Amino acid sequence: MSDQNNWERSVLEKLAMSAIQEQRRTRHWGIFFKVLTFGYLFILLFIFMGWFNKNESTLSSSKHTALIDMQGVIAPDSAASADNLIPSLQEAFADAGTKGVILRINSPGGSPVQAGQINDEIRRLRGLHPDIPLYVVVEDICASGGYYVAVAADKIFVDKASLVGSIGVLMDGFGFTGTMEKLGVERRLLTAGANKGFLDPFSPANQVQVDYTKQMLGEIHQQFIDVVKQGRGKRLKETPDTFSGLVWNGQKSIELGMADGLGSIESVARDVIKEENIVDFTMKEDFTERLAKRFGAGVASAIGFSAQGGVSLR
Repeated sequence: MSDQNNWERSVLEKLAMSAIQEQRRTRHWGIFFKVLTFGYLFILLFIFMGWFNKNESTLSSSKHTALIDMQGVIAPDSAASADNLIPSLQEAFADAGTKGVILRINSPGGSPVQAGQINDEIRRLRGLHPDIPLYVVVEDICASGGYYVAVAADKIFVDKASLVGSIGVLMDGFGFTGTMEKLGVERRLLTAGANKGFLDPFSPANQVQVDYTKQMLGEIHQQFIDVVKQGRGKRLKETPDTFSGLVWNGQKSIELGMADGLGSIESVARDVIKEENIVDFTMKEDFTERLAKRFGAGVASAIGFSAQGGVSLR
């Protein structure tokens, strides 16, 4: 009987120890997978925050062609803003391995202020680094504000079907007075200052204000014309349509002296700069910046800070 009790006790002890060991193994594996999961989430967080998205140029000392992208509408809160483009240009020119810079443009235009700031900085950097050329490579479109930026380059290369030009200025909006009359809506606009309700879309057009606007647009247009003439110099074959706001295909823009030749990023790096190793210096927005911009835009919209009839190079 005693031997049977000892045997049962031994079996129970073995079962208990086995259960304890299994619990320990389960706990260890659980900790392992939790650590692995947290590590994976941290890596994703670092990527979104931009900590692993630094320019490859900081890790490379070899000779290379620096690439910077200018994509989309040129505006303060866009990827093609002066705040994004200027630091990218500065870093590309300052890098010891940069043999030449390519600014790839695919933009319909936008803010004349933003375009002007980028143009000014390109010319300043070219003056500081005369041995580093900057070439523009146009993809689908380089119009208005995009072309305002492009003329600061040493040369402009296009595809034969690219759209180039649109040297003009506009201020657009709507007028709703007729609709309001049909709906029986009365506009009550109170201002301090004769022109504080400038070009209000719910009020009849004021000819004095219209004339003033045309004069102002003409002055900005002349600034645009001066920048183009300064940038293109004797290469520009001016015609009555050159500054009319028309756009031309890439092949025609070469004939008009608005561009210098056909080329892509690869061909310009290989055949013009003579350095096929391309390093991207384009500043990428990290997760926090994108979130902050969206939050700021949402707050501004909710409060009502919206601009009407903004001036645009497009």
